[in-house]
Amino acid sequence: MTKAKDGNAPELSRLIEQHLPLVKHIVFQVAVHFPRHVDRDELARAGALGLVEAARRFDASRGVPFDRFAGQRIRGAILDAVRAADWAPRSVRTLARKLENVEQRLASELGRVPSSVEMAEALGMTRDELSRLQDRMFRSVVLALEHEVNDDTDEDLTLVDVLCDRSSVEPLEELESRELHSYLRDAVGLLPERHRLVIVGYFLEGRTSLELARFLGVTESRVSQLRSEALAMLKEGIEAQYTGQPTADPAQSIGRVARRKATYAAAIDGASEWKNRLSQTS
Repeated sequence: MTKAKDGNAPELSRLIEQHLPLVKHIVFQVAVHFPRHVDRDELARAGALGLVEAARRFDASRGVPFDRFAGQRIRGAILDAVRAADWAPRSVRTLARKLENVEQRLASELGRVPSSVEMAEALGMTRDELSRLQDRMFRSVVLALEHEVNDDTDEDLTLVDVLCDRSSVEPLEELESRELHSYLRDAVGLLPERHRLVIVGYFLEGRTSLELARFLGVTESRVSQLRSEALAMLKEGIEAQYTGQPTADPAQSIGRVARRKATYAAAIDGASEWKNRLSQTS
């Protein structure tokens, strides 16, 4: 046989069928260098097309065994298919491999995962340059929506199951968000005056601790203390709305601190009707 031309269909089919296992073997070899999201079945299909092309072009008179000739064609077809599907520049892939090699080398030398400072020094760049490189790498990763996600449960979840579309919020999530924001508004309004001024000034008006200290006529450390106390009150008061504590009678609470917390939680509970809390959108 000199060439397996298309006209010699039986010989062409025999070559292809006989060497189909070669495609699987090469896919297995090549796939270990690609991310998990690269579809192995797609690689096999590209490799099979490479095998067909090899069978058509094979010339036994050149003295090259078919499996060696076909192996190069199959591998080339697979790599071409991967490059065609990869929208990231080759420079990004090259840098990614370099970064991975350096990280593995440092991990072996240090016996732990290297820090960003150590990585930057080993690569001869600044931390900002390393951060920008990593950002380019992360943006170049494409995952299929069918990509399986491990969430430490027995459920078989894919990306489409866990991704959130923030432009289309679930009705229940929207109602919960409205209720929480309403509780927060009421809780801030019910804080003691100085605590409320610190929270509003620091988080809503963007004032510094020094500015608030001058406004209130206290020290910066006192402003810090007021802020910590106010945040604790807000946290406990709002959490109480979800644990049933607001319905408790403050007079039945033991201790001055417990009575103050119960009074504050009850005030938040009675500040708004539930219909009003759910109707507010901002």
